[in-house]
Amino acid sequence: MRLKSWHVTVLVALAVIGGAIALREWDPAPIRVMRLKTFDVFQRIEPRPLSKMPVAVVDLDDASLAKHGQWPWPRTLLADMVDRLAEAGAVVIGFDVVWPEADRTSPENIVELYRGLDDATRGKLLSMPSNDEAFAAALARTRTVLGQSTTQTRSPFNEGRPPALRATYGLKSTVRVEATDSPLHFLLLNPGITRNIQVLEDAAGGLGVFNIDADTDQIVRNVPLIFRGEGDLIYPTLSIEMLRVATGQKTAGVKWHPRVGIVSIFFKGLEIPTDEAGRVWPHFSKWGFERQASFYISAMDVLDGSVGPDRLKGRFVIVGTSAVGLLDIKATPLDNFVPGVDLHAQVLESMLEFAYQHAAKQQGQIDEAPSPFLSRPNFAEGVEETAIGAGGVLLTVAVPVIGAVWSLAVALALIAAMIGSSWYLFTEFHYLIDMVYPAVSVFVLYTVLTYLKYTSEQAQKRQVRTAFAQYLSPALVEQLADHPEQLQLGGERKGMTIMFSDIRGFTSIAETFKTDPEGLVRLINRYLTPMTDLIMSKGGTIDKYMGDAIMAFWNAPIADAGHARHACEAALAMQAKTRELNATLESEAAAAGRAFAPINIGVGVNSGEVFVGNMGSDQRFDYSVLGDDVNLASRLEGQSKTYAVGIVIGENTQTRADDYAHLELDLIRVKGKAEAVRIFTLLGDTSVQRSPEFTELARRHGEMLAAYRQQDWLTARAMVADCRGLNGGLDGLYDLYDERIAIYQRDPPGPGWDGVFVATTK
Repeated sequence: MRLKSWHVTVLVALAVIGGAIALREWDPAPIRVMRLKTFDVFQRIEPRPLSKMPVAVVDLDDASLAKHGQWPWPRTLLADMVDRLAEAGAVVIGFDVVWPEADRTSPENIVELYRGLDDATRGKLLSMPSNDEAFAAALARTRTVLGQSTTQTRSPFNEGRPPALRATYGLKSTVRVEATDSPLHFLLLNPGITRNIQVLEDAAGGLGVFNIDADTDQIVRNVPLIFRGEGDLIYPTLSIEMLRVATGQKTAGVKWHPRVGIVSIFFKGLEIPTDEAGRVWPHFSKWGFERQASFYISAMDVLDGSVGPDRLKGRFVIVGTSAVGLLDIKATPLDNFVPGVDLHAQVLESMLEFAYQHAAKQQGQIDEAPSPFLSRPNFAEGVEETAIGAGGVLLTVAVPVIGAVWSLAVALALIAAMIGSSWYLFTEFHYLIDMVYPAVSVFVLYTVLTYLKYTSEQAQKRQVRTAFAQYLSPALVEQLADHPEQLQLGGERKGMTIMFSDIRGFTSIAETFKTDPEGLVRLINRYLTPMTDLIMSKGGTIDKYMGDAIMAFWNAPIADAGHARHACEAALAMQAKTRELNATLESEAAAAGRAFAPINIGVGVNSGEVFVGNMGSDQRFDYSVLGDDVNLASRLEGQSKTYAVGIVIGENTQTRADDYAHLELDLIRVKGKAEAVRIFTLLGDTSVQRSPEFTELARRHGEMLAAYRQQDWLTARAMVADCRGLNGGLDGLYDLYDERIAIYQRDPPGPGWDGVFVATTK
């Protein structure tokens, strides 16, 4: 690559690298999902081995529901189950269930259900203990944690009730903070809560939320240990509350940092690290027969006493369901269908394993062991962005120096190293470091750099082969053939006339060809060819085509003393030729049975001193014009739409072709210019200018503008009507003045008004 091409390459590479880093900082949903899917693949390749932690799930499975009836069961049956679990030696019993209503099968409620009961039967039923009280008594006899569900709306049923908490989760900052600082904004907010009835809440040793929210793709990857709930209080989830109750802790703590967020949940002698929102990322075990056989016990087996004592003694027991009909099914990175209770069990297993690891380290039995939780360390984002920057810089140097083929080998090696390091950090430390996005960024950069190198080389070859011919007009090519020394950058200041033309409503025309793009190309060529011929026949030079637009100029490179008049002649001829073309196109459309969209063009012409010459770079230049009057010509073309006329010319052009038929349009300050300019429309040549009809129109039109600028609105409006009657082809122009006059009548511009209209569009 040549030196300046290298500069472009570096700038583009830096833009790609910077864009990739900025996109990573923004972290939109597709990038986040790609990152999470990468971590899912890691877990599927290496799931957590089956745990040996003392956790059991008492499953309200389909067999139990078939034997003991549909859910919810009578609370007396649940009381029996709790007593049997306690007798078997369960350490703590947690419920992935909530009981927000009283038991309908309780004796006092049955009395209301059955009519015609005699007084003796009614009295006997009312004297029996409540099912809820029996269940509450069983809960109070052992360590139990009731489940509760958070909601996005506050529940009116909780008004007047004390908070649904059994312990305080106090806050502890890792650095000095202001008294008003709080970590609550880091936590997931669920302002409402569905609670158990009061008699059950009072009896339980703990209360834990069992909600588990999935990511946007409906996969559960992390589980919160604490929530921000009703009253801006910190509510624990089921698993952490079971651990607190089992260890006999009366309080727990939440460690946080004002910039990082939540750091950990801690009890006396144990600290469980979390992410910034108080969540843990389980390293999931595969759901299946082996896991069910190891951890799951059917509720009916507990109730009929057929479970061996070794299955329950010393275990943390969670009561939940795998029955599909109870709709507690989740998806994890490993499985599409997992009972929700299993997620709580896996979090509990991981916390117990973490506690055992901590104790073993304290006793010197082990040095280090990977955490049972996955973690996204604070330095993860910095590592990922550094990988993008370092890999990008290496490729930026490699592609121009060693070529595309060897650079591909470098890119593939970089990608392999990135993904390999990500996998290593996962397997050895359970770190979630995403190197797939940096790898994709490196590959995109390689593609861009290779494309730039290819296009630069091709451009140089074309430049040598064609010797600049395709960039220059034929007249200039002939001139340069005689004087090749002119193939240098530079030029001269010169009085010239510049024209811009454009098809009005081209988008609408293009829509009629949406099923025939080739037809649209043919139409543009049919339009541009005669317009080009007309311009060149009048001595003009085509500067460039811009889609359906044409830029041309007069008086260079061939001198033309009448450049303003010739540009006006070309503009009028283009309007006439467009009318002829429309007539032909309309006939063709009628014959083909399709809709006809006429071509209407706007032309802007302006004269003035501009800079003309070869402009561009050492590698490629073109013969063109620059200057304020060039910009004004472009603005005038845009104003043809505003004033609803076909041609708009500047005052300099009008002065040089004053024997042509023209009318003053306005005194305006166009966009991008500080000074006001007088603009005109061109209606015909000298023969039109001498006609009686135009003479009368010009007189009335001048009187209208004079009254308008003197703020004589009534006279101006009357003169607009007169002018409209003299030339129906200018209805759009006079509609504009009618509208302006009406506005100024309601809101006069004031005595200091100079008659200048400020154009707000190009």
